[in-house]
Amino acid sequence: MSTSSGFSFPGRWRATFHQRDLAVFQRVADRHWPGAEPVLPRLSRSANHGLLWFGAAAGMAALGSSARSRRAALRGIASLAVASAAINTVGKGAVRRERPIVDLVPVMRQLKRQPFTTSFPSGHAASAAAFATGVALESKGWGAVVAPVAAAVAASRVYTGVHYPSDVVAGAALGIGAAFALRGVVPTRGQLPPPGRPPADAPALTAGEDLVVVVNRESGSATAAAAVIRDALPLASTVECAPADLPGCLEKAARQGKALGVCGGDGTVNMAAAVAATHGVPLAVFPGGTLNHFAYDLGIETVHDTVTALTSGDAVRVDLGRFRPGPQGPEGADGYFLNAFSLGVYPELVRTRERWAPRIGGWPAGVLAAFEALRGSRPLTAEVQGRERPLWLLFVGNGLFRRVGPAPGRRHNLADGLLDVRAVHGGRTPGLRLLAAAIAGPLTRSPVHAAVRRRKVRLSGLTPGTPYAYDGEVASSGTELTIDKLPEALTVYCPMPA
Repeated sequence: MSTSSGFSFPGRWRATFHQRDLAVFQRVADRHWPGAEPVLPRLSRSANHGLLWFGAAAGMAALGSSARSRRAALRGIASLAVASAAINTVGKGAVRRERPIVDLVPVMRQLKRQPFTTSFPSGHAASAAAFATGVALESKGWGAVVAPVAAAVAASRVYTGVHYPSDVVAGAALGIGAAFALRGVVPTRGQLPPPGRPPADAPALTAGEDLVVVVNRESGSATAAAAVIRDALPLASTVECAPADLPGCLEKAARQGKALGVCGGDGTVNMAAAVAATHGVPLAVFPGGTLNHFAYDLGIETVHDTVTALTSGDAVRVDLGRFRPGPQGPEGADGYFLNAFSLGVYPELVRTRERWAPRIGGWPAGVLAAFEALRGSRPLTAEVQGRERPLWLLFVGNGLFRRVGPAPGRRHNLADGLLDVRAVHGGRTPGLRLLAAAIAGPLTRSPVHAAVRRRKVRLSGLTPGTPYAYDGEVASSGTELTIDKLPEALTVYCPMPA
């Protein structure tokens, strides 16, 4: 019986290495592993083409209650893709090693379909290690859940007789390296510098005493979050309101307590921020919406993050974006935004998404809305700072949005006194122009895209009724708009970085 390894390495080292590798392989084949026979072959097959890991990522994104879970799932899949590319382009071709002789393994362990690619390194082990490492870099909790499954998949490749132990070790090392290589290009949330946060004085509200929390019962995960708030802050008063009743509930809550709490999405938090700034009370934000951009940019990802800040009295000051006239329209009334204000295709996208979301779900509705907005829109015409131009999009961010890898990321400083202004000029190809603007990033200029920082933006020459969006809400403009900021106008509870 031949035991040739097929290695291209010359000489004695090759023979010695293969003998030791084969000895370990045979010990695994000869040993009885209680409970492994019905599990490991099935687990090995389920990981073919990464299907197991794609399913795991989908489950993490669906079951996880925070953005950390979604980031972990995305980073796991991205790390797997990098590892797979390295295996297929370099690994398999560098060392053309034959597979082990399958007759050495009991028939009950053998896979029905034997792989036909070279043995070194193990692609399954690389994918498993890359996915588990990528997940763990974003979320230690999910990493602890995934790691045993990844280890079992790697072990199953030796158990079923399709790889030598060194194939699996090399594949796992390559997968771990791929995850860390990706982190070098696209930093994890923990690698980013802590946001600039001017500290603010706020009362420490142990157990939520003198805190009134207004919950939008129709926002994302707000109802579930409300139950967690009641358990964590037993002395807080929690009021659940319908969207139409939110303004009155927020006004009443701001007058009753030492701080105003809010649980909902960005639109709900927007209303609460305006009320808190008007009454001069600190705001406690409990993420309960779909995206929770403002909370995440402050480092608040869970209800317990806010609870920790409340208990210790940790708070910061942030800028409040302002536009005039506001959404109600009367002369002198102001509108506010915490994240961004925009005109062009985005407001139409929001309207379409809100119309379809109750029927088909949020993400499918977003894809459909983007398709319809790009297909049917025409560029709007407006005078920006006194200069008339056609625009597909005008984006005004409350603070500079920094890049995380190839995509716009978090804001480093929510009290920088500046507006992040980005314009996508009109043309025949809105999709390509918007994509080019996204790739170009902040503080750039091109024939299709301009990005600058300003303290104030003046718009005129608008068609009355032009839709605009602010923190996910949509309203209609008159002929003119002025956008600026109220520096450090809002005090928000948030955990301090270690």
